[in-house]
Amino acid sequence: MSPRPEEAAMRREVVKRIETVIKDLWPTADVQIFGSFSTGLYLPTSDIDLVVFGKWERPPLQLLEQALRKHNVAEPYSIKVLDKATVPIIKLTDQETEVKVDISFNVETGVKAARFIKEYMKKYSLLPYLILVLKQFLLQRDLNEVFTGGISSYSLILMAISFLQLHPRIDARRADENLGMLLIEFFELYGRNFNYLKTGIRIKNGGAYIAKEEIMKVMTNGYRPSMLCIEDPLLPGNDVGRSSYGAMQVKQVFDYAYIVLSHAVSPLARSYPNRDSESTLGRIIKVTQEVIDYRAWIKKKWGSKINLSPELDNRLKIRDQIALCNGEQQQNRDSEPSYNQHLALSLASTQQLSSGSSASSVSSLSSSDIESDTAPCTAPNVFQFSLQAPTQLMASLAPALPLPSGKPQSAPPRALIMAASNQV
Repeated sequence: MSPRPEEAAMRREVVKRIETVIKDLWPTADVQIFGSFSTGLYLPTSDIDLVVFGKWERPPLQLLEQALRKHNVAEPYSIKVLDKATVPIIKLTDQETEVKVDISFNVETGVKAARFIKEYMKKYSLLPYLILVLKQFLLQRDLNEVFTGGISSYSLILMAISFLQLHPRIDARRADENLGMLLIEFFELYGRNFNYLKTGIRIKNGGAYIAKEEIMKVMTNGYRPSMLCIEDPLLPGNDVGRSSYGAMQVKQVFDYAYIVLSHAVSPLARSYPNRDSESTLGRIIKVTQEVIDYRAWIKKKWGSKINLSPELDNRLKIRDQIALCNGEQQQNRDSEPSYNQHLALSLASTQQLSSGSSASSVSSLSSSDIESDTAPCTAPNVFQFSLQAPTQLMASLAPALPLPSGKPQSAPPRALIMAASNQV
């Protein structure tokens, strides 16, 4: 699920090619990365977001477009200049790698947001794993972008930060907390218990739920709080979720995921006819053969060019440490299929919920909008988890639930593997 070193190496080459063109035009210009590539929270085919800082009266979009065409950086028909957008940008697809890139000028908000997210990733080591699963979950349902009726990545990340801030019984700074149970409780909170009509989300000062009437008092330009109201921690008066008109559809699929996963870890799951052939996480997340093949191509071409930045190297080490905390031994990477990834998700045992009445009672207390993230891969080393289920969780639900309609898959799906074990 998480980014591979060779994918980071490939993206750095894309950035370097574009930066070379920009520096040829304006030697003193400063090119910075923001968005998911900057934070490391990108899926295999996410966009790269770049911002160019320099001294211009107006963004020189057409001049850069001509230079990119001249140097054959982009696929010829992929370059688009969106000069009428709220934030004027150039969109292109890199000719060599097929990675999509968005370039803006003199916009500081994205860079500040990336720094903000990185700070919380350091504070909550579990945040990246939760976000990557949630981004893929929304992606395959066409709900990962505002213009398709979903929510932006920044909104999703702020929702996850708020969830971790206000969780009553876990310490999200610990790497050995139960990720599987956290995922179920996230779906329960935002799919069932959160009052979207009356409540807004606040991140600053340790986090809080706040009445929308209070938020409206400080909003700018006469805006009213949106259905998914998230107070911008970097820009007071701005509602991050105000463009998310499809927030209630996102709520519905979160509720669906809660029901499916809760039922999957219930005692009834032991009698499923497909119990051994279908993974738990695979019930809500799939991967296409197209993405598997793309990642294999990346590994083959860029595997020898890996040169990790210290920050990315540290995130990858944390990922492996979480796997070890779950008692798993890392297999030899060279023997893995090229599309495999590490995913350490564990599901709660009965003992972990013994101090609370139910998952429901526990959790109830508790950038660019245009991204083209694509499905992640199958779990690499098949991690084994204890699936001793809490009896409180939805034991009476029917075993078969329809999947909400989403983007049709171009090839038979593959599931992230979470194999059951008798190990306690």
